[in-house]
Amino acid sequence: MTGEQKINETIAQLERIYPEAPLALKFKNGLELLIAVILSAQCTDQRVNQVTEKLFKKYRSAEDYLKVPIEELETDIRSTGFYRNKAKALRACCRKLIDDFQGELPREIDPMLQLPGVGRKTAAMVLGNAFGLQQGIAVDTHVKRVAQRLALSAEKNVDKIERDLMAAVPQEKWTWFSNAMILFGRNIC
Repeated sequence: MTGEQKINETIAQLERIYPEAPLALKFKNGLELLIAVILSAQCTDQRVNQVTEKLFKKYRSAEDYLKVPIEELETDIRSTGFYRNKAKALRACCRKLIDDFQGELPREIDPMLQLPGVGRKTAAMVLGNAFGLQQGIAVDTHVKRVAQRLALSAEKNVDKIERDLMAAVPQEKWTWFSNAMILFGRNIC
């Protein structure tokens, strides 16, 4: 089977299993998704959703994350683990949003990558799921594992895996493909 046949078969099977491939994180806007993705490091989406249900009622803008003492924010996100580092990352990210982007999330991947705590995975996930912008494939541990097991990429580095997948998967499917691969990795592989 050629590489093109392999990716086409993978896409066909994923479309059969996950035609919609919704993101497990709950959010209403780009900032909420960005915060949720940052909190999801080393934490389950279920736990993040429990925390953000209250968090997003209290913090509605980037400015809100800077108004409270950091200790209060730490308490609010404590159950996600690594709460001190995550609180610092959230505040640094929100500070940069305010200082450089008038409190609004950028709609392109390169400016998104300027935000503290935001790598390619986070940027692609937020841009794709919050704004429908296909600017990358979010490669997390699940996508990496599945891509390697299905021989879609021989690489070990997530940036190189992303490049391989972006070259093979039609751009209009990048966000769906990321979400479907994450679901497949969690549920099956």
